[in-house]
Amino acid sequence: MTDSSTHFGFKTVKESEKAQKVAEVFHSVAQKYDVMNDLMSAGLHRAWKFFTIETSGAKAGDRVLDIAGGTGDLSKAFCKKVGKTGQVWLTDINSSMLGVGRDRLLDAGFAVPTAQCDAEKLPFPSNYFDVVTVAFGLRNMTHKDAALAEMFRVLKPGGRLLVLEFSKVWAPLKPAYDLYSFKLLPFMGKFVAGDADSYQYLAESIRMHPDQETLKTMMQDVGFGRVEYHNMSAGIVALHKGYKF
Repeated sequence: MTDSSTHFGFKTVKESEKAQKVAEVFHSVAQKYDVMNDLMSAGLHRAWKFFTIETSGAKAGDRVLDIAGGTGDLSKAFCKKVGKTGQVWLTDINSSMLGVGRDRLLDAGFAVPTAQCDAEKLPFPSNYFDVVTVAFGLRNMTHKDAALAEMFRVLKPGGRLLVLEFSKVWAPLKPAYDLYSFKLLPFMGKFVAGDADSYQYLAESIRMHPDQETLKTMMQDVGFGRVEYHNMSAGIVALHKGYKF
């Protein structure tokens, strides 16, 4: 059987190699992840995540799955939404990111269940969660359609998926955004995190990710209904939302 190729940023790699290359990026940046997020977005990532939480419809007693949950920002906010009668699972494929997120949640007083797992093969029963979220993680997945299908599977009927991800920026801003992404981001990565290459990959991976309409179609193709998206910060990020009926 031949090993198909896929993209890792602008590079073409074997599918079997991509997960390891992405893992190396996040092992490298895990300890400086939050600091770099604040610097890169001028703190706007907090507003993007707040909007995601408030749009989710999560309520007391709900079960929430936070995929590629990273350092636990969304999981922490969802814990407050679902209360003691609810349940929040923090998952990530990367052990370094998951460890940072777990520790941060424990320090904040939230003992949430955690699982290191691949979003393309979720270890959860079908029709289990009320809300599934993935923030800034979908673009790193090799088979996005398979991951979206798994998210659909584990949702209860009436449940909803929220995908917060970098997207296609408003055209007039593209030259300035490209300059920022390919010149300033790697410089900040080298200066703050000691790793320019990982932030070069970040800029490239954003360009390779499906745009707003393409991702909407991908969600519809695996079964989601009432799919809509909200552009934020002139399309630098978009929040896609879909329902399982």
